[in-house]
Amino acid sequence: MNVPLFPLNSLVLPKGRIPLQLFEPRYLDMLTRCMKEDRGFVVVLLRDGAETSKRAGFYDIGTYVRIIDFQQLENGLLGITVEGDCKVTVVRSWQQGDGLNVGDVECLLDEAESDVPERYHELPAVLRALFRHPVVQDLEMQVDYDDARHVGWRLTELLPLDKQEKQRLAELQDPLERLDRLQQLLEALEQDE
Repeated sequence: MNVPLFPLNSLVLPKGRIPLQLFEPRYLDMLTRCMKEDRGFVVVLLRDGAETSKRAGFYDIGTYVRIIDFQQLENGLLGITVEGDCKVTVVRSWQQGDGLNVGDVECLLDEAESDVPERYHELPAVLRALFRHPVVQDLEMQVDYDDARHVGWRLTELLPLDKQEKQRLAELQDPLERLDRLQQLLEALEQDE
């Protein structure tokens, strides 16, 4: 599948949502094409460089997203909300003349469904607290607090972790391994307070 790549300083995972502001011509053109062709694009986490830079390094595991909403913002920019569909690996990427990154991607296998084991009972509670924040509420995301995938994906997106750690968590294909790592990270954060 050949798709546009959108490098960001944040990530989105399956069933997650993220608001974006578009103002660069390369991304406005991308949006127009995606809307016309009823297709999405891939959000990849920046490894180095800036979101607005033409030369940015990014990780090769990202998420194919679909546009679920768009509106003109008060600042005059175009705002869109995207929702994660599936995790993908970027097999090959290149940059078009207009600076848009594009690539050949393959969907990764879906992660296995799994309930949240009792030993991770704090994680859904932390996620519920994060979902009370107005910015998160505005995204109107649906979350299954009993599904290890959903809990792990949303915590990976929302917790204040460094980019490399977020990427490592995103790349895991075992939801319980992700919960285990999140539990360790939360315990470390609590000790730092």
